[in-house]
Amino acid sequence: MPPNYRRCISCRKAAPKEEFLRVVRLHPSHDIVLNQGIGRSAYLCPQAECLRSVRKKDRLSRALKAPVPESLYQQLLQQLVVSPSR
Repeated sequence: MPPNYRRCISCRKAAPKEEFLRVVRLHPSHDIVLNQGIGRSAYLCPQAECLRSVRKKDRLSRALKAPVPESLYQQLLQQLVVSPSR
């Protein structure tokens, strides 16, 4: 994979990291946030079907090795609504 490319945890598409939503488990607090901070990260395509799949199969929790709060899924859904063609 070329440098600065990442892979979606749902559909496995590889693309430049700017095309994805980034979910981060912050170090050392273990809080989970969107698009900011340093820590363990997972990348997700900005598509509703990828979000549905990740939520259904609990892939985000497994990738981050931490439970993901329901509020974070709501934030991700709002990101999709605000910028669907991102």
